[in-house]
Amino acid sequence: MKHTLIKITCAICAICGFSSCNDWLDILPNNEQVTDDYWKSKEDVEAVIASGYYYMRQAVPTIIKWGELRGGALYTQNSGDAKLQDFNMLPTNSICDWSAIYKIIGMANSVILYAPGVKDNTYYDAIRNSHLAEAYFMRAYCYLLLVKNYKEVPLVLSAYVNDKASFDLAKSTEAEIIAQIKDDVKTALATGAAKGTYEEEWATKGRVTKWALYALMADACLWSEDYDQCIEYCDLILNAKDNFRPAFMSNTNDWYTMFYPGNSNESILELNWDYSQSQTNNFASLFTLSASSPLRPTAEAVAMMKQETQTLVDGGMSAEGRMGRMLLATYVPDGSALNTWPTANQYYIWKYYGTDVQDITGGARPYQDANFILYRVAEVILIKAQALTMKGEGSWAEAVTLINKIRNRAALPDYNASLSELDELTLLEEILNQKEMEFMAEGKRWYDLLWLGRISNSKYKTQFIAKVLLGNQTTNQQWILSVLQDPNAWYMPLPQADIEHNKLLVQNPYYSSTK
Repeated sequence: MKHTLIKITCAICAICGFSSCNDWLDILPNNEQVTDDYWKSKEDVEAVIASGYYYMRQAVPTIIKWGELRGGALYTQNSGDAKLQDFNMLPTNSICDWSAIYKIIGMANSVILYAPGVKDNTYYDAIRNSHLAEAYFMRAYCYLLLVKNYKEVPLVLSAYVNDKASFDLAKSTEAEIIAQIKDDVKTALATGAAKGTYEEEWATKGRVTKWALYALMADACLWSEDYDQCIEYCDLILNAKDNFRPAFMSNTNDWYTMFYPGNSNESILELNWDYSQSQTNNFASLFTLSASSPLRPTAEAVAMMKQETQTLVDGGMSAEGRMGRMLLATYVPDGSALNTWPTANQYYIWKYYGTDVQDITGGARPYQDANFILYRVAEVILIKAQALTMKGEGSWAEAVTLINKIRNRAALPDYNASLSELDELTLLEEILNQKEMEFMAEGKRWYDLLWLGRISNSKYKTQFIAKVLLGNQTTNQQWILSVLQDPNAWYMPLPQADIEHNKLLVQNPYYSSTK
């Protein structure tokens, strides 16, 4: 951890040398040393908050790979990244590096420490507390991401802004980290200053709002099997009456607008890029045909694409153009999706590259500035459905209703299973199937499978492993079957550089005993 915390200190020192910004989204660090005297105005705080979003955008490739490569919907032929999808990681593999996430935590910690002490007559409490709400979200979101990937990590709550602090820190337990995540969200919401909207339209979707805090809390509560509180926070979004609340878009034809142009009504929080401000992402290197080792759908995912699309054809929809969420989000390598989807054998992600649902010859994005969605209402709906399912048979009818909202928006017929014939696992599998189709390449799939394997003292461990095996197409199945018998192997190793620099840091058990 010492290795990473030194990086965090350097990042904060660089950012805090920058006390103003012409373009809020484009904070680039100056190479200046920070001092406690830096924090003099609300603009100083705003600059560090902006740097937090800057580092969140920088971390998106990591977020996508961590959330997808073990989940069996996407795969890569990149030898380094394939270590993750094949459960063959070493602590020295770069894919295990968590420094991008701890940089964001470092930015958040510095705001939480220093913003309350800023003496500026124009820095009103409402503005200060709104900044703090954003910082608490960043810290809580990152720790939930770390828990899902490492289970136990150092819980850094101090701002490492100079080299006088001790960098040795032991891991905290998962329960301690989850408790801190929930406390951060509650602290952010307690002042009432977390915004529902911002003056600038993009910021309502591109900066943290109370809706993002509700979604994060629902996510954390689902993970920790606190289903009553999960449902409570989902309902704060789904039952809201605010004029500018995030709202589920039920029209099938509106589905693609979430990705182009983005910042849709359904979005809760997304990271924004804008080519006109010289901001570009590197999604082309992750998803397009021209990439050397792109992330692309597995054979299992393609089969689901074709099955969903065939269902729509059988229901009377024209076979012209793309249909179904999976094919809406993909394109085939010859540049045409028209009438080729049943026979095409290779697909690439389209949702971050296209401008519409038509084929690649007429709808490719001219610039690499697609946004990345962290939370949207469809996920909240399905999170609630998961929690309701786990509440017992009395809640299953409502869970089915929520599932059908998602299916109907995709132009699919209702899920018509008889409640008297349903069981918990069958209903959960339908929800996870819908999530796989709805959120492909949005960094969600692995965590959904891992949640299934963990819940209720791992009673669905066998089914979890079977789903991982079904999607993986790049390594020996017996190897995966053997590895995943040990729940400690469901998580990544801690980075070796941090183990070597932090004498209190202990490697995750599977990797310390077998590697």
